[in-house]
Parts: sequence; C-alpha cells; structure tokens
Amino acid sequence: MAGGGGFAKPLRIAWRRRTSIAVGSLPPASAEPEARALGFWLCLALVVGNFVGSGIYLLPAQLAPYGWNALWGWIVTIAGAMCLAYVFARLARAMPFAPGPYAYVERAFGSLPAFVVAWSYWVSLWVGNVAIGTAAISYLSTFAPALAAPGASAAATIALLWLLTLVNCISVRAGGAVQAVTVVIKLIPLVVVILLAALLMAKGEAHPAIAYRQQDISLSAISAAGALTLWAMLGIECAAIVSRRVRDPARNVPRATLIGTAFAGLVYLLTSTPITTLLPIEQVANSNAPFALFVEHYWNPEIARFVALFAAVSAAGTLNGFTLLQGELPLAMARDGTFPRWFAKVSRREIPVRGLILSSLLSTILLAANASRTMSGLFAFMALLATTAALVLYLACALAVLRLQWTGAMARSLPLTLIAGLGTIYALWTLRGAGPEATGWGTVLLLVGIPVYVAMRLTNSRAARPAASPE
Repeated sequence: MAGGGGFAKPLRIAWRRRTSIAVGSLPPASAEPEARALGFWLCLALVVGNFVGSGIYLLPAQLAPYGWNALWGWIVTIAGAMCLAYVFARLARAMPFAPGPYAYVERAFGSLPAFVVAWSYWVSLWVGNVAIGTAAISYLSTFAPALAAPGASAAATIALLWLLTLVNCISVRAGGAVQAVTVVIKLIPLVVVILLAALLMAKGEAHPAIAYRQQDISLSAISAAGALTLWAMLGIECAAIVSRRVRDPARNVPRATLIGTAFAGLVYLLTSTPITTLLPIEQVANSNAPFALFVEHYWNPEIARFVALFAAVSAAGTLNGFTLLQGELPLAMARDGTFPRWFAKVSRREIPVRGLILSSLLSTILLAANASRTMSGLFAFMALLATTAALVLYLACALAVLRLQWTGAMARSLPLTLIAGLGTIYALWTLRGAGPEATGWGTVLLLVGIPVYVAMRLTNSRAARPAASPE
C-alpha cells in the first residue's frame, strides 16, 4: 500500500483454480505470450513504484516521539520485509502462473483461508486509501492552513477520494494519465532530503537533537515503531500478483521482489532517520509536513514549499493508483468465484464501477467515523489499521510456505523454512506492535467478511446444483 497502484489491469486475468497447475510446471497451453509485457526492469520499476508513495511522507511525525527507537524499528522492519520478500519470491518461483497470494494460500489451506486473505487485502486497500488521502491533504495544509482542522481535513480527504473515484469510473485512461504525471514527482522530496542530509554530514553540521542512549532503547518502543514503519513497506506482494504479465516469471518476479524491497527499505531509512534525529522532537511530531520542515530548517523556506507540493502530488498519485486497484481486485476475485458475483459487473468501458464506488463509500464511512481526530492521529490510526489487514496476507503466505513444504508441494529447503519461520514471527510481532485499537478494528472488519463468504458459498452451491429431471 505504500506506493501507486500500477498493477491493476493485469488482475483481470483470473487463475482458474480447477486447472491443475503443478508446482514448478510449465504454463498451460492457453497462456498468452503477447500479454507478458513486463521484463525484469519494468517489473522492478513496478515494485519500486508501488513502494514509493505516501507511506514515508508523514511517518517521521509519527516516529519522532520514539527517538532512536525509530531507527531500530526501521532496521527490524526492513529485515522482516526482506524475509517476507523471500517468501513471495520462492512462492512465485514455485507457482509462476498463479495470480499471487490468494492462490498460494488456497493451495496450502483451502478456500476459506484464501477468501480471508483476499478480503483482508481488499480491506487494506480502502482503509489505506484514507491514510494516503490524509497524507495528501496534510501536505496541502502547508498552503491552506485551514485544512489542518480535524473536520476540514476529513472533508477535504473525502472530496479527494471521490474526485479520484470519479476519474477512474469515467476512464481508465484518465486514471492512467494521472499516474503518469505523478510517477517522477514522487521521487523529488526523497532525493532532496537524502542529498541535503548527506551535505550536512559532509560539512559536520548534522548534530542529533537527542543523544543516543542505550537506556532509552526498549523492545516495546521498537515494536510500536516497527508497526508504523511497515506501512511504508506494504507492496511486497505486487510483483507476485502480476506474475502472469511478466516474462520468465519464475526468474524475474523473485529478483524484482527482493531487489525492489531492499532498495525501498534503504531509501526510507536514509530519508526518515535524518528528519527524526536532526530536528527537535516536538517540532517533527507536531508537523503536518515533516519533509518540508526539514528542508525549511536546513535550507530554504521557499524550496520547502515546493517539497510540500511535490509530496502532496505524490500522495494524490498514490491514491489514484490504489483507487484503481480497489475496484480491480474485487472484479478479478468475483470472476474467479472468490468474491460475490455482484462485483463482476462492469460498465460499457469495462470499468468495475461497483467495486470502485463501494470501496470509496466504505472509506468515507470509516473516515467520517474518525473525523474528530487530528490529521496526524488520523493518519497513524488508518496506517496501522491498513497494516494490520495486510499482515493477515503476509502471515498466511509465510505459513503457506511451511505448509507446502510439509506436504511436499514445494521442495524442502532448510534456509527457506528458517526464513519463512522468521517471516511468521515478524508478522505476529508486528501485529502485536500495532496495538489493541488497530487490531480490534481489523478483527471486526475481517469478521464482517465471514457472512459474505457463507452467503457466497450457498449461492454458488445452489447455482451448481443440477436441475431436477422432468417427470
């Protein structure tokens, strides 16, 4: 969830579960070679582009109260994300023609756990869109301070959500144009902060606001910071999801997943750490635009305004991408028989309007229910809630590797078993760090999906029941 949604269109290709595809087998004869437009570099760009988005722009404000614990939170998160990236890489290598996480979990555990994973991922999309929209409005408040008020920020975020929903309902091309404009802009604030921090260090002007003291480091603080930092790393699974559009997926998807995850983690570490350690904690924690604050403090207020504008545009581009995806995912799952058939209807332009509108409506309800929070508090809560929902997917896939090895569906490997075990521990540890409020809300949102699953199974069983023979 951390970056733009550039992989929505390939999700239209559903994996036919009843077509027995053995692990490691060749593609079925019906595979479409002309659809495999993504080589390694485009696949890598997809992974990096989906990582780099709004996730990083407000995190320094949330991490500042944790002091140097935030640095350790990043280190643990990057290590955990690399374990999960390796899990997805090996699953993609074993099942290169399956459409990603849902298929992996179904192969290992059956239809109900697979539905829970698909449902939780969809929940993480429309919940995460609230956090992304909040980040965009937060940086725009640099130019219009009135937007910083709780009620005004919620209203502006809702307006932005529905504007981009309308754009994507009218035309996929229009949504793609918005994405193309923002793809380069999103890198500018990150590059500026990295270069400015490097220059400060070279001149010997990089003085920490607080000294590093071992007694200030605690496991609970690292755990809480780690739950926040994972928000920026959501998207590990995106290359696996589009594997059917990748040339030589058994080779290119694992490489792109591992390299993209490592690159994004390094960039985040190099941008967030200077902001949280080289500025007074109170200033960063109370800032609606911490990247702009850093540039203003160490360089120029006018340049800082440009950084704020670029960050806002980047977040809007990220929101546009995931708005597109929040409609495409239910469409693909409905066509595959996993989601209700109601989601399978599209407009004359082949746009999943129903999924788009319902997802944005749920985002709006959730946002309205929490409108009294400050922008910083709203962002933190929604980011943790989206992370909690996504962690269900990550935990299930790590367990799927262990299960598939146990049953012999995947070749047994001690390194893979150890890394999948570490990924499982990391996912559970991060769920604990998210706190009772986010995990409680996340549990409720997941439980809502169970009646949907039961109703869908009953409907499908009636539709599949043969008609009685006429007497």
